[in-house]
Amino acid sequence: MIDNMKAEEILDELKKLGSENIKKVLRNHGVQEPFFGVKIGDLKKIQQRIKKDYELALELYDTGIHDAMYLAGLIADDAKMTKRDLRKWANNAKGGGIESATVPWVAAGSRHGFELALEWIESEKESVAVAGWTTLSCLASVKDDADLNLTELKRLLERVRKTIHRQPNFVRYAMNNFVIALGTYVSALADLAERAAMQIGRVSVDMGNTACQVPYAPEYIKKSRRGGAVAKKRKTVKC
Repeated sequence: MIDNMKAEEILDELKKLGSENIKKVLRNHGVQEPFFGVKIGDLKKIQQRIKKDYELALELYDTGIHDAMYLAGLIADDAKMTKRDLRKWANNAKGGGIESATVPWVAAGSRHGFELALEWIESEKESVAVAGWTTLSCLASVKDDADLNLTELKRLLERVRKTIHRQPNFVRYAMNNFVIALGTYVSALADLAERAAMQIGRVSVDMGNTACQVPYAPEYIKKSRRGGAVAKKRKTVKC
């Protein structure tokens, strides 16, 4: 039940922006009903208009409508998100990029990202574990190395090296991206991550009815560095 008139208006707008062709594409990428099939570009236009709105983001996410949940991540005021908010979002993520994009983006921008990431990667629920590993990747790409727990990240890198091929399908994908993030953005761990990537080799993930491929981490790291020792940190992970 939506009791926020602004949320109702946004849902009406999303419904009008929906497209059956986009729904077909999104369905192939694991998006589940209910959803309208709104283009990311159209969601970003709404984001530009709203900027940040903590309460509205919570309300939109709680609808369970994929387009609204994705938009919620774009407009969330990350700094205001509580542990309870973020745990609820992680537990209610249901595929199609919410657990591998929306939740990690917002968690990484909050004060609780690292703590919750360590909690989530221990979850037996695949989508929650994916959110955890992806949050770690996001943190590595945006936070200064001085603000990262390098000792813990090094330990987790070794854990990935030893266990990645035994993990659930999309956890393997998220772990592979974690290795790439360390190798690309974290100076103190870049060489170690590159060696780990070589030892891990190619990672097999069933990407469903899509043309998506799993990045080969050693090559991807080198490409992402663009000739430097590491790449410049990103200003934001939201896109």
